[in-house]
Amino acid sequence: MNFNLNVNPHNLIYSDLVGLRVRVAASTDPTQVGVTGMVVDETARTLVISAGGRDKVIPKVSSSFAFSLQREVLVDGSSIAFSPEERLKRLQRRRM
Repeated sequence: MNFNLNVNPHNLIYSDLVGLRVRVAASTDPTQVGVTGMVVDETARTLVISAGGRDKVIPKVSSSFAFSLQREVLVDGSSIAFSPEERLKRLQRRRM
């Protein structure tokens, strides 16, 4: 479960994604489309999704993700293809 209660559709790409429910909406690898589960780890280039008792490593850049918040939010993987720390720095720069 994600304990960041302030995650919303507007700040999702700058937030910690671990603990969020997600579905792979599109991918260049057709075997990854439809993978649904919880984000259990994240690197700059991948999301690790726990799905059906197995962890699946999904590349961000070649995929789109549908995150379940108050509603489903579609995110192009290239917009989150940074480490969580780098995404936070980008948000701070945007607010300046």
